[in-house]
Amino acid sequence: MSDSEEVRSAAPSGRATIKEAAPAKINLFLHVGDKRADGFHPLQSLAVFTGLGDFLAIETASGLSLTLEGPFAKGLEAESDNLVLRAARALGGKGAKLTLTKNLPVASGIGGGSADAAAALRGLNSLWNCGKDSTAQCEIAAVLGSDIPVCVLSTPCFMEGRGEILRAPESMPRVPMLLVNPRVAVPTKDVFAALQTRSGVDMTLPRGRFRDTADLLRFLETTRNDLEAPALALQPVIGEVLAAIAGLPGALFTRMSGSGATCFGIFADDESCARAAQVLKDAAPGWWVAPTFVPETGIAREVLGRDIGPTPDGL
Repeated sequence: MSDSEEVRSAAPSGRATIKEAAPAKINLFLHVGDKRADGFHPLQSLAVFTGLGDFLAIETASGLSLTLEGPFAKGLEAESDNLVLRAARALGGKGAKLTLTKNLPVASGIGGGSADAAAALRGLNSLWNCGKDSTAQCEIAAVLGSDIPVCVLSTPCFMEGRGEILRAPESMPRVPMLLVNPRVAVPTKDVFAALQTRSGVDMTLPRGRFRDTADLLRFLETTRNDLEAPALALQPVIGEVLAAIAGLPGALFTRMSGSGATCFGIFADDESCARAAQVLKDAAPGWWVAPTFVPETGIAREVLGRDIGPTPDGL
């Protein structure tokens, strides 16, 4: 069962309960173009989703409510109109009791709020029997936010337009990844306001597959995150995070995700990633440090079978 796959069960009261994972979204690269007439920036990106994320439990109820739990719940308490509730109303606004376990830092560039809203769309679509397929859910999601359509799918995707044009690469290897946030929030609007240099959106995106990590890294070396420089100007500690990850044994690639301040490091294997996480936790106890991985998709593997041997009737 994948992280984004729903689980339907019965609550103690007999009410239906649906559980949806809201995995962290990582922008492996992010190119930005000039602002469009509608006020949005066109972009090109490759988004992937990790084994780490928030968690949304949904129960049938007469009214619509949201309860916040988890280590980063306090970061959302001041919001009077959470994206999860906006997603519920956009889908129909019927009754449901939603409980969001917030495991990801808020305003951290890894799509936490967008992933939560997408989880609400998926789960409530099932609970309320709305019958909307992923395409219809993505159309609703696009109205709510540019990052939400890709979070509805929660699979590796190239993003274009303002985020609503999605195409999945044929394959993606398993990618051990270390996520690090210095526990500073970086509002996306402030980062875009400080943006001066843009890569533009004319890059020819790969049409084939990423066969292994080396294949993926060769591509990423030709890209950048245009929001990294303005985010660094707003929060110089991001530079310290990038340098710290790059200096860890086994780090193959380092970059900031989205509008920051979360940065990621790609590692050769899970063991080196876990060791690096412990080293950094000891060195920077005030930072949020989380080892995780991007699941592989579309990789064909040979399965060894038994040799054909003699039968009662001979060879």
